[in-house]
Amino acid sequence: MLLMSSPALALTRDDGDDPGPGLSVAATLGWYVAAPIVLFLVIAGLVMVLDKSKDRVTKS
Repeated sequence: MLLMSSPALALTRDDGDDPGPGLSVAATLGWYVAAPIVLFLVIAGLVMVLDKSKDRVTKS
């Protein structure tokens, strides 16, 4: 059981472990919330603008 929890108890850094600075709340929200939404909107906009099909049938 102790073998499975050993990574949770590791307090010293391993060789070659060099973590960068942490992200702020604004940077985290920007990268993981705003950026995917903006990317989705850009791709959806490009698909709608570059859609070549002119034969749309409306349901009424």
